This record gives sequence, C-alpha cells and structure tokens, in this order.
Amino acid sequence: MLNTKIEVSKRKRIEEEAEMASNSVSNLAQAQIKVAAISGSLRRASRNSGVIRCAIEICKESIPGMEIDFIDIEPLPFVNVDLEKNGTYPPVVEAFRQKILEADCILFAAPEYNYSVSAPLKNAIDWASRPPNVWADKAAAIVSAAGGSGGKRAQYHIRQIGVFLDLHFINKPELFIEAKPPQTFFDNDGNVIDPDIKERLKKVLLSLQAFTLRLRKK
Repeated sequence: MLNTKIEVSKRKRIEEEAEMASNSVSNLAQAQIKVAAISGSLRRASRNSGVIRCAIEICKESIPGMEIDFIDIEPLPFVNVDLEKNGTYPPVVEAFRQKILEADCILFAAPEYNYSVSAPLKNAIDWASRPPNVWADKAAAIVSAAGGSGGKRAQYHIRQIGVFLDLHFINKPELFIEAKPPQTFFDNDGNVIDPDIKERLKKVLLSLQAFTLRLRKK
C-alpha cells in the first residue's frame, strides 16, 4: 500500500512538472520581445553583420516571440552637440534613438578595432546616451567576430560602457568567433555557415530572451 502511494505521488509530481514546463514554453512563445540589433562594422561583407542576419533567421525558425530589428548605424553623423537644437536631434538620430527606446533588449555584434570598440559602434552608443538616455534599464547581449582574441577586449569595453548607461548584460554564454584566415565559419559575403556557431548563437539568444522576460517581471 505504501509503495502504491509513493508511486502515485511520483506520477503526480512528474505530471505537475511536465505541466509547468509546458506552461513555461507557452508563456515564452506568447511573450513578444523586440530586439534592437546593431553591428559595429559598416563594410558590405561584415562578419558581425552576418551574425545578426543569422540571429534573425534563428529567431524566425526556432525562437517564438522574439523579433530582431537590424538597425543601420551608417547614416548617423558624428556626435556633435552643435547638432542638438532645443533638446532635439537631427531626424536620422531621432529615428535611431526611437528604435532603441522601443526595443525590449539589445544585441550588439562587435568587431574589435585596436583592442577596443569600433568607431561606428561607439558613435551610435553615444548618440543614444544623450539625454534622455534611451539605453537605460534594458537587457543586452554581445557577440563578436574578430581576428586574434575573437573580440574579447571589445566586448569587455562595451560592458564597461554599459555600466554608465545602465544596460544589463547577460553573462553567459559568451560568443567570441575567431574570424581569422584560414577559417570556415563564414562565406565570402559574411554569412554564418558553421553549424556549431549557429547553435552557440542560439544559446545566446535564448539567454537574452529569458533575461529580458525576468527583467520585465520586476
């Protein structure tokens, strides 16, 4: 009799855990998360831009409720307070800032220039930090494709900048892609073709999704 009760209790617990897991997946699928994605490289065959394109495809194929908006930062002028008039910014800057403001979280794809952040990316970060700071209190993740270290130093510099901006970065997993020749991670147009990189990128996106939802509940 006692063994029967134990078995019934076990089955009930398993059924409850399965139901909770199912509800959790359902909630994730229903929760809509808008991601603002920025590549710190402007060149046509940029591998970092290719990583963002890959992330977009991954979300479409296997991460319900997560939508990535790839934001072009090339049109942004250099930061110059003389361009600010009565608390407003040039139209292209206003449009950029609005996209960041409307996003639930941020995905940075960061190359490494001279051991640090690329000039286009730093310029974009600075524009969106002008009053009011539209980065504040958002979840964020960084991925990098770069020679040598794979972008580690650039990523850590962005994290340092993010402290002042009140960005909340996921800590794990990290993704550093050592994109130096000879390599087979990308094709000639900068598109990701390596299955392992795609799987690691998916894990980053899932972590960003979960962290964004957790911050939303606070």
